[in-house]
Amino acid sequence: MTDTTLDAAPAQEALYTEVQQFYARHMQLLDSGRAEEWAQTFTEDGEFAPEHRPEPVVGRTALARAVRSAHEALVAAGEVRRHWHGMVAVDSAADGSLHVRCYALIIGTVLGGDPQVRMSCVCEDVLVREDGELKVSRRRVTKDGVGAPG
Repeated sequence: MTDTTLDAAPAQEALYTEVQQFYARHMQLLDSGRAEEWAQTFTEDGEFAPEHRPEPVVGRTALARAVRSAHEALVAAGEVRRHWHGMVAVDSAADGSLHVRCYALIIGTVLGGDPQVRMSCVCEDVLVREDGELKVSRRRVTKDGVGAPG
């Protein structure tokens, strides 16, 4: 008799590592203002839906425009932002997509100042594969302190 849990462990570890590497690259592109490259980590119709905004941002063009604008404002204000994802939970769905839930901190540092947590939130993504690469299909961000605790 074979223990399928043990047989699946290396594959699960490899998948988890791939997801972690995806987010490392994804967030570093965002924080460095590489808007177009960051937008390419979403599907063409990818959706970014922070709960504190009235409408989601949909599509690579709109995503890149939003990031470019936000990054320009931060540069003008002399602030560096860093996104940190932790407590990453990855679940495989029957359709091959990955459902990822993690905690995210956004840390801002103004030139000459100390780092400050700008936001604490829960990030829920659906990742899919396109040409062998992981892409965000949908992202929902729930900002702590806005809705009911959960």
